Amino acid sequence: MKHAGAVGSMSYEGALQLGWLARLTAAHAPDEVAGAIAELARALPGCSAACVVWGLDDGATWRSVPPLPAAVDEAWLADAVRATAPHRHPDGSRVAVRLCVQPQPALLLLQLDEPAAGGFFDDLEAPLRLAGQHLRRALEWAELQDSHEQLERSEALQRALFAISDLAGSERDMPDMLRGIHAIVSTLMYAENFFIVLHDVARSTIRFLYFVDVESPPLFEVGRDLPLSAIEHTLTWHVISDGKARMGDAEELRSQVAGPVTLIGPDSHDWLGVPMLRGSQPCGVLVVQSYRPDIGFTDEDLALLQFVGSHILTALERKQGKDELEQRVQLRTLQLAEANRGLQQEIVERQRAEHLQAALFQIAELATADIDQGAFYRRVHAVVGELLNAQNFFIGLLSDDGRKLSFPYSVDAVLAPPAERVLARGLSEYVLRLGRALRVDNADIEELERRGEIAPGRMNSPAMYWLGVPLIVADEVIGLVAVQSYRADVVYGAADQELLSFVASQVANSLTRRRSAESLKRAYEQLEQRVEERTQALRKEIGERERMQDQLRHQVMHDALTGLPNRGYLRDRIERVLAAMRREPQQQCALLYLDVDRFKIINDSLGHLAGDEVLKEVAKRLSSCVRHPDLVARLSGDEFAILLEQDDLPSAATAVAQRVLDALDAPMPVAGKELQVTASVGIAIGDGHYAAADELLRDADIALYRAKELGRKRYELFDERLAQTVVDVLALEGELRQALLHGQFEPYFQPICALDGSHRTLGYEALLRWNHPQRGVLRPGDFLKIAEDSGLIETIDWHLFELSCRLLLQHERNDSFMTVNVSALHLRHAHFDRRLIQLLEHIGLPPSRLVVEVTEGALLDNPEYVRATLERLRAIGIGAALDDFGTGYSSLSYLHSLPLRILKIDRAFVQELDKGANTSSTTVVAAILALARALNIQVIAEGIETPAQRDALMAMGCEMGQGYLLGRPAPIAQWRESRAVDA
Repeated sequence: MKHAGAVGSMSYEGALQLGWLARLTAAHAPDEVAGAIAELARALPGCSAACVVWGLDDGATWRSVPPLPAAVDEAWLADAVRATAPHRHPDGSRVAVRLCVQPQPALLLLQLDEPAAGGFFDDLEAPLRLAGQHLRRALEWAELQDSHEQLERSEALQRALFAISDLAGSERDMPDMLRGIHAIVSTLMYAENFFIVLHDVARSTIRFLYFVDVESPPLFEVGRDLPLSAIEHTLTWHVISDGKARMGDAEELRSQVAGPVTLIGPDSHDWLGVPMLRGSQPCGVLVVQSYRPDIGFTDEDLALLQFVGSHILTALERKQGKDELEQRVQLRTLQLAEANRGLQQEIVERQRAEHLQAALFQIAELATADIDQGAFYRRVHAVVGELLNAQNFFIGLLSDDGRKLSFPYSVDAVLAPPAERVLARGLSEYVLRLGRALRVDNADIEELERRGEIAPGRMNSPAMYWLGVPLIVADEVIGLVAVQSYRADVVYGAADQELLSFVASQVANSLTRRRSAESLKRAYEQLEQRVEERTQALRKEIGERERMQDQLRHQVMHDALTGLPNRGYLRDRIERVLAAMRREPQQQCALLYLDVDRFKIINDSLGHLAGDEVLKEVAKRLSSCVRHPDLVARLSGDEFAILLEQDDLPSAATAVAQRVLDALDAPMPVAGKELQVTASVGIAIGDGHYAAADELLRDADIALYRAKELGRKRYELFDERLAQTVVDVLALEGELRQALLHGQFEPYFQPICALDGSHRTLGYEALLRWNHPQRGVLRPGDFLKIAEDSGLIETIDWHLFELSCRLLLQHERNDSFMTVNVSALHLRHAHFDRRLIQLLEHIGLPPSRLVVEVTEGALLDNPEYVRATLERLRAIGIGAALDDFGTGYSSLSYLHSLPLRILKIDRAFVQELDKGANTSSTTVVAAILALARALNIQVIAEGIETPAQRDALMAMGCEMGQGYLLGRPAPIAQWRESRAVDA
């Protein structure tokens, strides 16, 4: 039985494989092969349903034969694709068997009535492997067919694009090209009904460029511009408006747009419209439509028409551009031809004008040429003969008495006029009477005879045409020029009259010139005699003037008081010396710039006359210190200069400077007194790097001021360090101005503490600091002198006063006071106290919290004035402190008379206190404290830096102190923070 069962099983398996093989070989397409596999699987015992699924690598395009009856468990299918053995569903009734993996995964899904036995799938292994191989070949063949069809479509599309491009570049006209485009589109899809609309975005117009429809004639005139509103709410309008393609029947199209849809023409079964885009801008529409139910459009047609549309737009624009270019070229060619004709005519006219102008210039030159009158007439006649017919030409002149007419030049082929005749009534006389040109022919001459203007007979002349022009000088007619013709073909026109009028004017000018020349010749002879007489007188005047000019030149270039050369003479001499050094670079010169020390005191005490005597004596002594060719000059006031041209520089320059100082050191008797005059000297050595005299004067002046700063009665030699110092001063002055503009100045507050062991902060001293953007925080010593010299110190001080008061007002404590330093410059102003009071009122700071610090030097300046100012400040509550007490020159008598609130002991005394108890500084400090107590004045000791100094002051009963030991100057924010920490 076992053998018989095995034989039966083998017979069944063989029959099954043969059956499948027969069915599979008859199927070719994937659907047919899948159907055969599913049908054969359903024939298996225990299988109630079967289907084949493939394309599972793309969940959107998978296919099933026959269709799956229920929802697909995609996770189960994904696991089955990866499984190499049959994959059972968790429900136990479904099994998935993988048939193939390439070119895409395919599964056989079986619905079993009951769970399969273990050998069920073993019997199916060979048939399923065979079925999977056949399905794989069918799928590969289908993919090859799809690729071939896509290739054919791509080739067709490429041929269409090439054809469109060829049409755009061809010589065919626009309608023919549009028909060609229609034919090309028809090869790609159904396009029996086809139209093209162009959209002008700038003008908001449309144009139906092409229209073919089997059901409807053109609804608008083809090729004419229409406003876009003419097709408003139509399908074409919607495509242009939003640049989106539309496809479908009427109902589908209505659902694709927002708003109403207006239908024009017969309703189509299927409609497809795509925009022709340039970038994102719709510039037109391509439309195809079908009236047949059996023909519709697909998404592939939509994509194809969109792709072709951009190329059609490019082709249309190229064709339109080419047509427009050809039209412009034709129009421009016509314009150029017309312009060329005009230019040719202009050239002819210009050549004639140039010829005429050359002739007129030649006549004008003849009028001024140095030739006799007869030669002038002949040459004028020759020039005139080149421009008009002048075979018969004459010139007539009136006599001085106006009774006769002479003809100094005449040429005539028939009847020449006589050399002279009495005036009669001919054409020449008629011109002389009228005073204007006359151009007549036979008929005109007969009319003049009939009117009695001329005598009959024409003076026996048979001329057929006659042209005469008067010669006029200063509105007076002196003769005429005339030409005449004896032939009917020689006629004179307006241009000939104009030419002869110009000739007449030149002849008149020539006659006037020649007559004037005779008069001038006689006048010249008389003038020469008068010139000779005048020349003698002028020679005498010139000699006197040259003497006066020499005197004036000396006065201009020399100082009137000392007789020395002045600044202008010196600059001129320096320029010549520098020019010589540029030619010979090895040469040098030296400039000594000096002024008399304290010369203003001499003027103020002895008077200006005595001062002049001093200057003259200084000039004399300076001149004795130099030798030729050295130059001594007075520049201005008490300033002098010496220019040295020697070889051994700078040693020679310093030697001369020392001789000058020694010469001036000798007593000088002036106004009954013997004065001791000294001078300061600045020396600059000139070499090739100086370009101008002012540069040498500047450097010598810098050296002079350096000598004054070092104590006067000395000389200093200029070097680059001095120049850099000046530049630094100027730069720092500019930075000071910028600092004011940008608020870079800030008050630092140094605490004033009680010396009672509590270290309480009673007040602050506001000290100026400059937050320099490059150099960091600068103290006043780095910039104060420059600020004073530049006049900025007052502005800076008031900025400090205001900012310090504002910051103090913001401080948490309202019982602390603040001291600010006030210079003597502020105390000289009568309105200082009023301005300070107004500042406090504006800020809102109580006057009692402010103390102004003044120095003893400020008191010496004007004690009574300062006392009055301090009294006014005390009256409103502002206290006064005397700074650096004990180091100045003021008398102690000022102390009891000034309204002082505080004395500040100078740090020089405080620093000596830690050296012992018996020093002189201890005695001075004790005396100051006793004096202050007697006058009821508070005392602040400055410069406390050691505990020994603090303890000594506390032992002597000093109330307050300040110094690095008690607190360094810092922004007020630091003292706020430290107070918060202490709290």
